[in-house]
Amino acid sequence: MFNPSREQVRRFFCESWRKHRERLVLEGAEATAADLIEQHPEYHALLENPEAAVEQEFTPENGQMNPFLHLSLHLAIADQISIDQPAGIRAAYHTLRARLEVHEAEHAILECLGETLWRAQREGGAMDGEKYMECIRSKAGG
Repeated sequence: MFNPSREQVRRFFCESWRKHRERLVLEGAEATAADLIEQHPEYHALLENPEAAVEQEFTPENGQMNPFLHLSLHLAIADQISIDQPAGIRAAYHTLRARLEVHEAEHAILECLGETLWRAQREGGAMDGEKYMECIRSKAGG
């Protein structure tokens, strides 16, 4: 499993956005990342200054959402939906999409993923895939 450093993740998003803006060929996950960044204009200025982006600290105590965590969760969800893993996530996403815009549906799932990861970290265990899917299904209305 690929386990990038904080700097590598940040540089990946900055580079994906640079290549998108310069209309260069995007490879692999860069295309998905650029699409996600496009949906988050509040992050554009940050991503256009890679050196500052790599160094900046984002803390909940200061009321700051970490844009790289947010984009990474979006990227994970896009991957999960594309391969339907955990099983049933694609169907739940389509159910959400029947009543929500793309970005809103992704954010509904993102809330579940964030909560599930937080719980696993707090409890010092693995992510509970069943609870994750229960949360998604409840948001999808099923």
